Amino acid sequence: MNIPQAQIIPQTLAEKLVAEAAAQKLEVIYQAKKHQLLIEDELGWLAKIYLPWTTDWTAAGGFKAKVDSHFSLVLIRAGQAATGYFHLGELIDHKVFRAYMIRQKQGVSQIKYLKTKGKSRSGSRIRLAETERFFEEINERLNSYSERFPMDIWGISCAKTMWPFYFSSEVSPPFSQKDEDLIELPVHIAQASLEELIAAGALVQRFHLILSDRGKDALGELNSGESGRTEEDNW
Repeated sequence: MNIPQAQIIPQTLAEKLVAEAAAQKLEVIYQAKKHQLLIEDELGWLAKIYLPWTTDWTAAGGFKAKVDSHFSLVLIRAGQAATGYFHLGELIDHKVFRAYMIRQKQGVSQIKYLKTKGKSRSGSRIRLAETERFFEEINERLNSYSERFPMDIWGISCAKTMWPFYFSSEVSPPFSQKDEDLIELPVHIAQASLEELIAAGALVQRFHLILSDRGKDALGELNSGESGRTEEDNW
């Protein structure tokens, strides 16, 4: 599991990159919707730093570990999903959901099938009912987290084709599509399994760096000294 083109870096390097950006009079922009720093000049971006979900970017322009961090992940694929609640970086609660959503012969989900063929046959109606209940059960679990814990961030991995169905569920999720505390995971999730949930939970607790070609020239010397590892070396 990896963020494309990214490498894991230590916090010390992230701090040096921010300090060097200030020295070069580059702009450092915090993007809350991605919990990410963007370093750029007048021509465009040079570096993207993904912050750990257990760390804040302060108004003074520095990193600060959360005293009491709470975040949740929901991974959704056709027929399977996984939810997890993390406290202080540790997975405290999880659940895997399964549903009869795939048309066996065609190998496509009921949602995609409904777009072209409708829902007249009994098998289609069963799969549709399973799909609706699938989303409801996921959101019931997430709502239970919201009711019990002061969540800082909600992380989601779900195909965009499923978003209209998911967010229009009879049981609404504890967030809206436009909430700043809802972050789309920047990694590919294949199966929405417990193993991927654990891996994703670990991944979002690290600093990750992406440098543009110009960024490698402007900031790459700092990076080469401390970290040459990519995500693929660690997952």
